[in-house]
Amino acid sequence: MAGLLHNPYFATAAYFTVTGLAMILFLAIFELVTRYRVWAELKRGNMAVAMATGGKIFGIANVFRYSIQANLSLGQALIWGSFGFCLLLIAYFIFEFMTPSFKVDEEIANDNRAIGFIAMILSIGFSYIIGASLSK
Repeated sequence: MAGLLHNPYFATAAYFTVTGLAMILFLAIFELVTRYRVWAELKRGNMAVAMATGGKIFGIANVFRYSIQANLSLGQALIWGSFGFCLLLIAYFIFEFMTPSFKVDEEIANDNRAIGFIAMILSIGFSYIIGASLSK
């Protein structure tokens, strides 16, 4: 398998497949920890959910981007990318904790676009911080 990863076409397909499956899993985990149903809200046209979810997708992809660049094997990239995802999840919980005057999930479910936008920027911003630390 390791020899096949020296072929750029096979390596790209392998990283795409593994990180794509990881992204599906991680989005499902985000779906479990939020108080709203992401896909039902997206179908309804909830832009706050779209922004928050888009930020999570970008954040996960960005963490994996750094992880792939920093590691020599697919397994290591997956482990470090998963660790980075856990840190993104913690950042989301901290955001909820740091806003005691309102509940982030409820505001996003109610299409509060300002909160959805901040959630998106937090996911994106922390993905760069996490990614930079993974590439050290």
